[in-house]
Amino acid sequence: MTTVALPDDKPSSTAPVPVRPERRKVPRALLNLLSLAAGLGLWALASRAGFEDLPGPMAVARRAAALMADGTLAGDILASLRRVFTGFALGTLLAIPIGFLMGWYGVARGLIEPYIQFFRTVPPLAVIPLAVVTMGIGETPKIFVIFLASFLSSVVATYQGVIDVDKTLINAARVLGASDLTVFARVVIPASAPFILVGMRIGLGSAWGTLVAAELIAAQQGLGFRMQQAQLYYDLPTIFVGLIAIGLLGLVMDRLLLLAERRLTGWQERR
Repeated sequence: MTTVALPDDKPSSTAPVPVRPERRKVPRALLNLLSLAAGLGLWALASRAGFEDLPGPMAVARRAAALMADGTLAGDILASLRRVFTGFALGTLLAIPIGFLMGWYGVARGLIEPYIQFFRTVPPLAVIPLAVVTMGIGETPKIFVIFLASFLSSVVATYQGVIDVDKTLINAARVLGASDLTVFARVVIPASAPFILVGMRIGLGSAWGTLVAAELIAAQQGLGFRMQQAQLYYDLPTIFVGLIAIGLLGLVMDRLLLLAERRLTGWQERR
């Protein structure tokens, strides 16, 4: 009896599998430079096209050089940095332990959370009149307004990070004989670290966003103060110098926090 060989429907296991060529990734630094060049180009075109009152990049650069030459810009930057850093540091240092208490202990959550949610709905700028009346017109009310903006952003992120810790990890640590302190230090804190650092970045943005309003309180120096003075004289180049300085300082501080986040959460998968 003759046997007929049927064609094999399955592909041979030895057949070569086509490999897609990997896409070349464009360096992020190059993309940032291209974005910066495009932004400056659009800004220059807008200042010449129809927005006659809009100062161009060169006019703003000349004004920045003049303010830097007489020491005005450096003094304003140092004054604003001191206020932002102090308010942000105090807000973060208080927010992290309170967020841990709210997330770990139900009693603390029930006692503190209503106040946190209440003050989150009140804009920090609305607190300025109360701060002036109760704290005067010195540095204290300025720093307090920045502190409040940073604190409210960071405390919610920390609280959310604690309650989102995988319960399986906590139970596994307890089964292995870990005490509550060990579980908290070796499981809860590392697992909630990404949330804390994201909350710090949001709090830093809130601090810089509140700076100009905080320096309304009888300030004599600072980027926000300089912008408000320039507004009175319709000095648009000085206003742009203040805006760019605030943006650059905020960007540098945010990148430092992002670097710390990558160092502290190296175990986390990223795209």
